Amino acid sequence: MIDDLDRKILRVLQTDSSLALEEIAAKVGSSKSPVWNRIKKLKANGIIAKEVALLDSSKIGLTDTFFVAIRTDQHSEEWLNAFTQTLDEMPEIQEAHRLTGEIDYILKVRVGSTQEFDAFYKGFIGRINLFNVTSSLSMETLKETTVLKV
Repeated sequence: MIDDLDRKILRVLQTDSSLALEEIAAKVGSSKSPVWNRIKKLKANGIIAKEVALLDSSKIGLTDTFFVAIRTDQHSEEWLNAFTQTLDEMPEIQEAHRLTGEIDYILKVRVGSTQEFDAFYKGFIGRINLFNVTSSLSMETLKETTVLKV
């Protein structure tokens, strides 16, 4: 379980994990040693899964985001393994979710243009048997965050 100090630390780290330990301690109202120990414990317990650099997609040429809704009529383990392997091997896919309701899966795909998406789409549907696939281009991102409420 995590307590209030852990939550404060996690909120700070989610905003900027590159802060110096002194800055984190000052922001959470504690001293360096307890904060360092807490961070080590949060990492050891898997609460902090990893630390990464978040890139600005538009500054590296990935300006278009598509959402791909998938319906399938196959639910075998073999199909699922092939589907998951396809997801893993296509770096354009940022997220993949299995859903309840009429849509089985939804993918978030980042590419540099609609032409790149067309190439991605053709490669994707050529690798896996799907019942129905629809794609939607995101016209505007209203909110995007990696911060979890803790």
